[in-house]
Amino acid sequence: MNFLTILPLAVVMVAGTQLVVAVFLASSDRPRAASLGFLAGAGLVVAAGVTVAWSLTRLVGGVAADATAVAGKVDRGPAIDLVVLALLVILAVLIWVRRNRSGPPRWLGSIEHAGPPQALRLGALLFVATPTDDLTMATVGASVARHDLPWWHLVPFVLLTVLLLALPLLALLLLGSRAARVLTRMREWAEGHAWIVNEIVIAFFALLTVLDLIRSG
Repeated sequence: MNFLTILPLAVVMVAGTQLVVAVFLASSDRPRAASLGFLAGAGLVVAAGVTVAWSLTRLVGGVAADATAVAGKVDRGPAIDLVVLALLVILAVLIWVRRNRSGPPRWLGSIEHAGPPQALRLGALLFVATPTDDLTMATVGASVARHDLPWWHLVPFVLLTVLLLALPLLALLLLGSRAARVLTRMREWAEGHAWIVNEIVIAFFALLTVLDLIRSG
């Protein structure tokens, strides 16, 4: 496993309300400033979330290794794989249950005049308060730690997450007045079909985790 393996989970992080909010901010009174604030808040939370999961997994794994070292054999990999697999199952169930929720959240209308500070707080709170994002960050951090990969393997995941969130802003910068149609299509896709892509990505990562379990068994 390397950092390329976890990159698809960045889609799960943003596909849904997160992308819808990014679209709304790109259409707000101060689209550039608000979008940059939103991206900063989201990036900080995602970086912190995967780092905490990575650190805790390494800490718990190290304690477990010390406790079992007297037996002459230490293999914490399968246990972490089972935890990751459980997180993926919970994540898939949550996305399935929430799949029929349509339309933007009611509070989106209040961000039409959002400035950078408000957008930054929104980006941070949105990722902290969304269970699917919390589970995804925990899965990514635990998976990287399980394979004894250094912290920097988390960086491409964080950057890709922010880049995907930045797509509405990039569309605005590149297309100018023609961006309205593209932004509308982004919002409609996120509201209606994102859950399908999410489930496919989760199934793919779950398969990789099962293969890790089989190889370590």
